[in-house]
Amino acid sequence: MSIVMVIIIAVSLSMDAFSLSLAYGTLNMEAKEMKLLAIIVGIYHFLMPLIGMWIGNKIVSFLPISPDIVVFLVLLVIGIQMIVESFKQTREVSLMKFSELLIFGLAVSIDSFSVGLGLRAIYSKPLICSLIFSISSFLFTYIGLYLGKKINDMIGRISTRIGGMALILIGILYLL
Repeated sequence: MSIVMVIIIAVSLSMDAFSLSLAYGTLNMEAKEMKLLAIIVGIYHFLMPLIGMWIGNKIVSFLPISPDIVVFLVLLVIGIQMIVESFKQTREVSLMKFSELLIFGLAVSIDSFSVGLGLRAIYSKPLICSLIFSISSFLFTYIGLYLGKKINDMIGRISTRIGGMALILIGILYLL
């Protein structure tokens, strides 16, 4: 797969963090907290795909299943989950302690873990993938926090839907 597809996946994975960051941005977090949260999300998006890749390699070695089918299933499930979550009516937003920042980062990075299950099938250089995922999620989280002060809740839901649809489309392309 080309580096362009890796970037598209990175942006799609970053949409969940972006949409939640928009909501948290409405809390007028201090600049230091915004940077810390973006860094935490970036670190998780670097580590989670690598952990997922390691586990995915173990699974594929035991099960006679094509890595393309694994990638399709993972992207399909993540995409559908993102779209379903975007239709929820309420989003709880509250000020966060450091432990909550860590949990926030983990929660928005689980999809990167799932993509990691098929990471070798996506691109031959997993460290480059993880780095791109990390940079993308850091930027989208920080931008989301910043823009959250200025735009309404609907934009976050739309971006999550678009990200979910992009992941489903990429998953379908794997089957073709």
